[in-house]
Amino acid sequence: MANTDFNQLLEAGVHFGHLKRKWNPKMAPYIFMEKNGIHIIDLHKTAVKLDEAAAALKQIAKSGRRILFVATKKQAKEIVAEKVQSIGMPFVTERWPGGMLTNFPTIRKAVKKMATIDKMTTDGTFDNFSKREKLQVSRQRAKLEKNLGSIADLTRLPAALFVVDVQKEANAVKEAKRLNIPVFAMVDTCCDPTPIDYVIPANDDASKSVALILDVVTAAINEGLNERKVEKEKEGEAAPKKETKGTRPRKGAVKEEQAEEAAEAVAETTEA
Repeated sequence: MANTDFNQLLEAGVHFGHLKRKWNPKMAPYIFMEKNGIHIIDLHKTAVKLDEAAAALKQIAKSGRRILFVATKKQAKEIVAEKVQSIGMPFVTERWPGGMLTNFPTIRKAVKKMATIDKMTTDGTFDNFSKREKLQVSRQRAKLEKNLGSIADLTRLPAALFVVDVQKEANAVKEAKRLNIPVFAMVDTCCDPTPIDYVIPANDDASKSVALILDVVTAAINEGLNERKVEKEKEGEAAPKKETKGTRPRKGAVKEEQAEEAAEAVAETTEA
């Protein structure tokens, strides 16, 4: 994994903080200087912190766990949606649903409702509805898709949260902290870095700055996913093949095995 380039951070405007009067004193260790009433972020520290965060996210991805990205602010939502989709991770860019983490089973029910509506359209049930019912169901489906479509495949709580603008996403950070889920975040000079486990001091208002940080982070996650894939392939090749000569499954063994698999599947669904 390559180290973050200082000049790239400079060109993307990652160093521009907020006005001096809006600063949070707890961000003092990450501020280099003040110029024309604006705080300038120390990019040397940003580069170090970004590399630390990227390395940790890579290991999470390599272990097969999920990272939830949260960015509902106008400048960041499209960038996050585009870049995170490319690595197959869940994201929230419309509105943070209250209890998304602390009341996760309810959110899963809403996602399952979306799947149920989809099933109704394919099995012909939808065709039996009246025009008004069809309109109501379609609207409900569209609303669910807008708010929860990007987390449809998140079957269990994420292993980590990545946040753009900790002030705007304060509820998401609070829920993650309550459940001891580590938080990675871009933190500007006006924010409190205390609740954040992996602080990336950076300008969270400029789209170029957000895009560059996301590029580094998603590249690290992708690297972790690829390493996991290679390791699984090696394990598959190294696994010894069982001797089948002269052995026959005992009567009813196949059915028992199928029953066990079905029971496991039901248990997993219940847990989710």
